[in-house]
Amino acid sequence: MATLTYVYADSTAVLGPLATYAEPHCYDLCAEHAERLTAPRGWEVVRLATEGGPVRRSSDDLEALANAVREAARPQERGPRPVRTADGEPVEAGRRGHLRVLRSPEN
Repeated sequence: MATLTYVYADSTAVLGPLATYAEPHCYDLCAEHAERLTAPRGWEVVRLATEGGPVRRSSDDLEALANAVREAARPQERGPRPVRTADGEPVEAGRRGHLRVLRSPEN
């Protein structure tokens, strides 16, 4: 992984270690794209030393990603919360995503 930054005044593209904070005109690249980067004609590419070598992926990475996706997709455990409208008429009986089940209030 590397961060690409342009220095327009010098016609230079700088490819260096992954940035630690977001910059408006910096672009993070995967290892494959960082290796194949070319600059426009007349521009120079400066490659700063990045930490370590190429990142080797393992099955643990894929499994961790799959677990994170499963966790995010799991429905939230929430009990029904009674909510009345401004009129005080419908009462919320349950939710599923952005949909609500409304019941008329008991007399």
